[in-house]
Amino acid sequence: MPKILVVDDEKEIRQVIVKYLQSEGYLTIEAENGVDAVMKYHDEHPDLLILDLNLPDISGEKVCESIRQSNDTPIIMLTAKVQEDDRINGLALGADDYVLKPFSPKELVMRVKAILRRTLVSKQQQDTIEFGKIEIDEQAYVVKKDGKEVFLTPIEFKILVALSKNPGRTFSREQLITFALGYEYDGLNRTIDSHIKNLRQKIESDPGSPKHIRTIFGVGYKFKE
Repeated sequence: MPKILVVDDEKEIRQVIVKYLQSEGYLTIEAENGVDAVMKYHDEHPDLLILDLNLPDISGEKVCESIRQSNDTPIIMLTAKVQEDDRINGLALGADDYVLKPFSPKELVMRVKAILRRTLVSKQQQDTIEFGKIEIDEQAYVVKKDGKEVFLTPIEFKILVALSKNPGRTFSREQLITFALGYEYDGLNRTIDSHIKNLRQKIESDPGSPKHIRTIFGVGYKFKE
């Protein structure tokens, strides 16, 4: 059953949305601010987000931008902003739908159903990533090399998925930390270098001269198929 992350700083609104979603059989997760939303998104891998834009810490727009850097999970923006430009900007950031407050919970659920019908089949077809001798099953959290399973830590897996789903794009260390360790992680950026080194040892045929995970000196890393 699809899992939905509901992000709103107003508890009463979250409860109403969750009640209607659960009555339709959906699994739900709740977040009351932007930082919590990003962390729960990367921990729980929901199938859809209902995202309020007016959050108390970081804006819903920033949350959407962060998620869209590496994932195409459907996002329904929920907001009291009524200007056409606001709706256009929200859709331009990558939102799949835009619902104005006050809203009908029944209509919101119907929009959720419509988006999931369009996206879940496509998502299931894209869960497997293949390059060279490597195969990644994102749903099962399994990586194979030459048909044999390779053990990766959760952080290594998240880094590999973020890189391999965006071939040719250069990621800074800060971006990879956000994807793999969470928005609030305050450790040293160089921590990511150790994870990259371990990852190369496990998936590259020649870790000393990596084919897939390339270093972009002074910037970060990028992936080559």
